[in-house]
Amino acid sequence: MSGGGSFDRVKCVVWDLDNTVWDGIAVEAATDALPDPRPAVLAAVDALARRGVVSSIASRTDPALLDRVRADARLGDRFLVPQVGWQDKSESLRRIAADLGIGVNTLVLVDDSPYERAEVAAMLPEVLVLAPEAVPDLVDALGSGPVTDEAARRVARYREEALRRQAGAEFTGSREEFLRSCRMRLRLAAAGPAEVDRFVELATRTHRLNSSGLALSADRARELVADAGHVLPVAWLDDRFGGYGMIGAALVERDQDQHRWWVRLLALSCRVAGRGVSLGFLRWLMDRARADGATELRVDLRATSANLELRLLFRQAGLRVLDSDGPVDPAAGPVTLSRSLARPLPAYPSWLELVEPEDASSVG
Repeated sequence: MSGGGSFDRVKCVVWDLDNTVWDGIAVEAATDALPDPRPAVLAAVDALARRGVVSSIASRTDPALLDRVRADARLGDRFLVPQVGWQDKSESLRRIAADLGIGVNTLVLVDDSPYERAEVAAMLPEVLVLAPEAVPDLVDALGSGPVTDEAARRVARYREEALRRQAGAEFTGSREEFLRSCRMRLRLAAAGPAEVDRFVELATRTHRLNSSGLALSADRARELVADAGHVLPVAWLDDRFGGYGMIGAALVERDQDQHRWWVRLLALSCRVAGRGVSLGFLRWLMDRARADGATELRVDLRATSANLELRLLFRQAGLRVLDSDGPVDPAAGPVTLSRSLARPLPAYPSWLELVEPEDASSVG
């Protein structure tokens, strides 16, 4: 195994075809029939899908093979956004990550060719590269922990995301008009016991839209759900293409003596980036803090190379480093952001419909 990634952030396993998914080289076969996939590979793909890890294909071979792969009942539904052509494997991996809306550092490449593994390791050092013999260890490593409903539905959600991207590419109006046409609904509530596993999953698996990287066990999350001094707001999103599931989570410490809400963690799925959902969730937290009597909102922030988008959102929402008006310096380590809730709050995205719990006071 080589590469700079780690198993805990894996979201997609990308498979080579020849001598990896199947034995032999398909374009050298005597017939047009595809070689039979290795049963162990199909079993691994299915096991990974149950854990919420999707699979794709990157194969340097005749592009005409792609239609046959998609039409094969054993392959077409198992592998999303397959890349088949003569481009470098590293370029195929970049395309797969872009099409799925995930970071390149969440990919694993499984390939029998030492050359192809070396090319990807050199060009994309953040990608884990494995020989096929290492797949059982990968499946075992990703097989621990609870299987959440979100994980079990992730393959279907990525297919829905592909439909969104296609619709966006074909839309002729403005970006805001397209977002409005999606009819997005953000449903908000306080986490209960049923949401704990997904809450922890969001806290540990998100990077792009994660404020602090706070490590949280399921047992600790259950304690906080029952603690009146804390509130754990969560959010679900759906649109005309389907449901995203639970996509947002926050851990808030309520300091009623100081009239303050302190957000120790804000985490959202990268699948909702660029849709105004992060702003909608943050603004709703501000509203709930105000309703709870808070006059100040604080947010713990650990700046990383991945969460620049979230840092920009915080600044646009009026949050500043405590006792400083300067920008966040990633080299300075964790900081606390603050803003007064007495000042005007940022506007909600006009295309986003909010659905609050019947008793909104349950969130704070």
